[in-house]
Amino acid sequence: MRKVIGVGETILDILFKDGAPYRANPGGSVFNGFVSLRRLGVPGIFISELGNDPVGGMILRFMEENGIPTGYLDRYPDRKSPVSLAFLNEERQADYVFYNDYPEQRLAVPLPGIEEDDILIFGSYYALNPALREQIVELLDYARERKALIYYDPNFRKAHAHEAIRLTPTVLDNFGYADIVRGSDEDFFHLFGDTDMGHAYSEHVQFYCPLFVSTHGAGGASLFTPAFRERFESRMLSPVSTIGAGDNFNAGLVYGLLKYGIRRDDLPQLGKEEWGKIIRCGMDLATEVCLSYDNYISKDFASRYAGQS
Repeated sequence: MRKVIGVGETILDILFKDGAPYRANPGGSVFNGFVSLRRLGVPGIFISELGNDPVGGMILRFMEENGIPTGYLDRYPDRKSPVSLAFLNEERQADYVFYNDYPEQRLAVPLPGIEEDDILIFGSYYALNPALREQIVELLDYARERKALIYYDPNFRKAHAHEAIRLTPTVLDNFGYADIVRGSDEDFFHLFGDTDMGHAYSEHVQFYCPLFVSTHGAGGASLFTPAFRERFESRMLSPVSTIGAGDNFNAGLVYGLLKYGIRRDDLPQLGKEEWGKIIRCGMDLATEVCLSYDNYISKDFASRYAGQS
């Protein structure tokens, strides 16, 4: 059976609502989607790092409760686990403040077993951080050698916009490793100052990766391939919180690839109808997450959704 390999930060998100702390969720860009995939019954491996502190213990227990293997976690004995403060605005979007205490030497974990057509998900600043670049590249090279399908979400936040020029070569390098790039219009504005996703595809993505999915919040999603371009509308809703929406769009798209048996070599031949089914899975999971204060789909929703034909 094909599996998903995720690599990224694990962090405790403390959500502030109306100026006061409201709840805390284990989070992280790739982690949020990975939790949803595990709840949908997708086998997988998650590679990350934590401190050996009460916050790390909370996250570790959460992972175990959700069937996430912990054998590829690097736990630092004398460091604190990362924490983020997420402040919801009136549009239910979050502004973040991050706190971390990482050591100089990080992510000393073995490479996982990767088989042909397994799916590797990576992204966010974690995939750009110079302190981790050697480990990330080693994993990407190994995944490509093993003929895995590689999925990249730059998830480039406003907090790093001042570093965009310095980090752009690494972003482009990540595009080159990817079989699918998924980015939001905000990502590309902060990276390249570009709000036209068609232009962003032709100028920044297509040379490195032929398949690009852009998302636009309530404005739906767009697919760009060398053969065609297609727009997909999202259904109207009043979000409770948009935290984890993009991460779960990623999870849904990956779930769609698995559900419909799409392998790496199939990607260039996929038509609009097949892509529509896959992207609809992404929209379904993103929509569900927007209706709660959790960073991932609920176990009840996952059970119902996995049971659909």
